[in-house]
Amino acid sequence: MEELRKTTILFLIEKDMDGGVARVLLAMKKRGFGEGRWNGVGGKVADKIEEAVEEAAVREAKEEIGVDIETDDLQKVAELTFVFPHRPEWSDISHVFFVENWSGDPVETEEMRPQWYDVKDVPYAEMWDSDKMWLPPVLNGDKVKATFEFDESDGVTSADVNVVQDI
Repeated sequence: MEELRKTTILFLIEKDMDGGVARVLLAMKKRGFGEGRWNGVGGKVADKIEEAVEEAAVREAKEEIGVDIETDDLQKVAELTFVFPHRPEWSDISHVFFVENWSGDPVETEEMRPQWYDVKDVPYAEMWDSDKMWLPPVLNGDKVKATFEFDESDGVTSADVNVVQDI
């Protein structure tokens, strides 16, 4: 198998007084891969310029919801491998980040429509099937490494989700 492309997923979060995640910013994908689903913001790492995954996360947040983030403020919370046997070009390794500090207000763009959700109200039914398996533990403060395989209708056919100490 050839080396998987690198992608990023970034979630703006707000914490409660106990230090847990209270709210998370999701964005409705309006076009392209993942259209019609809520997700974090993010996308492909630019290999041509040897972009670091952190730089890609910051760039994508600016492009997709108009916020400015410093790479030092990124907290890596998961590393997810997504395998699409029927469409290998979709397969990737996603580096997932939370961020609590940013400047600017999230705005809708041609690609994404951001919306805040209380963690208890995350719309998992309108997200990728895999999200309900890895996002709850991450929102609860754990770090996760996981691999998911999808069928032609984007359903998960196999999942290996592990809580880890370090990513």
